[in-house]
Amino acid sequence: MAPPKKTKNKSIQPILDAMVEGVLILSKSGRVKLINHEACRILEARPDTDSEQTLASLIPANHPLLNAFENVVRTQRARVEGEVVLERRSGPEFVLDLTLSPIYKDELGEPDVLLVLRDRTTFREMSEDASQKKKLSSYGHIAAGIAHEVKNPLGGIRGAAELLQKRVSDERSKRTSLLIIQEVDRISSLVDELMVFAKDEALSIESVNLHRLLNQMMELICTEPLASNVEFECVFDPSIPEIAGDPSRLTQVFLNLARNAIQAMGEAGGRLTLRTGMSLQNRLTGADGKAVPTVNIFFEDQGPGIEESVLERLATPFFTTKAEGTGLGLAVSQHWVSRHRGRLIIDGHGPTGGASVCIKLPLKSNPIQKTLEK
Repeated sequence: MAPPKKTKNKSIQPILDAMVEGVLILSKSGRVKLINHEACRILEARPDTDSEQTLASLIPANHPLLNAFENVVRTQRARVEGEVVLERRSGPEFVLDLTLSPIYKDELGEPDVLLVLRDRTTFREMSEDASQKKKLSSYGHIAAGIAHEVKNPLGGIRGAAELLQKRVSDERSKRTSLLIIQEVDRISSLVDELMVFAKDEALSIESVNLHRLLNQMMELICTEPLASNVEFECVFDPSIPEIAGDPSRLTQVFLNLARNAIQAMGEAGGRLTLRTGMSLQNRLTGADGKAVPTVNIFFEDQGPGIEESVLERLATPFFTTKAEGTGLGLAVSQHWVSRHRGRLIIDGHGPTGGASVCIKLPLKSNPIQKTLEK
């Protein structure tokens, strides 16, 4: 006598759960008859197949995956392959490769449908990061080429303005010479910022307590006039260990992101939420080439958010939506996060209504980390 279907499922389940792809077996009505751990993670589904869980309940209405499934059910012979983007209820979207195939039971039985999902999000993100790094490197080479030609005359102009300021006596001439000095310093600072992309400056790696660094950053920014109407909310995960990083560069990144968030909220101010947490599933590549868990730092503001058309260009040097911005702060921040083997992800409309910026850093980002943990 053949064993009951449930026993068969139980014997297959450990094999399915060991697979790196998400696997579901669906009835022709879309009911989930079998699902493995990876599919549960991707679709935020329950592992319980005794419930009336359906494919339609797990993904947004009118999603291309539903149309592909219905096509396979209708034709009973088609095999569908493709790439789809899946927006999740919590967290960032997934980029998925999918395969849908009918599974025939016997000549009389209705066929089930096998759905296989492969998470390609990390691969897509790595490709986009590589493309962005190439662009930033080209900007850096341009900056390196003109830095010498620009900085030498700037030094001469500044020296002449300083000499002029000492020799003139009327206030108008003094103000003019001071303005020249300030503008020369601003141009020189812009060239220095661009040079970040041209030279592979070494990081001063040490053990870093991220929460201490974030608190120090808040103390610094609270002294600035733009933060006078801002309330800081800290939601820190106390279980996060110290990581290996350059505290000076990370502080620079945190300050840039906090200033951007505060400026986005305008004179009315609002709440800036700083949130930290760990992710064991979304991994990054450590210094040893192995995938490691991440620590995530979120900056969530209550500003108007960021439109999709603007979002695509935000990390491009010299692109800015501010009247007096240089358009380099975010690009520089992305550069230093990347140097820490991390990722910087921007959500135009986060959980607090405004923009949300997430920094992902590997928990073991450097060989020094292993030494520090011993």
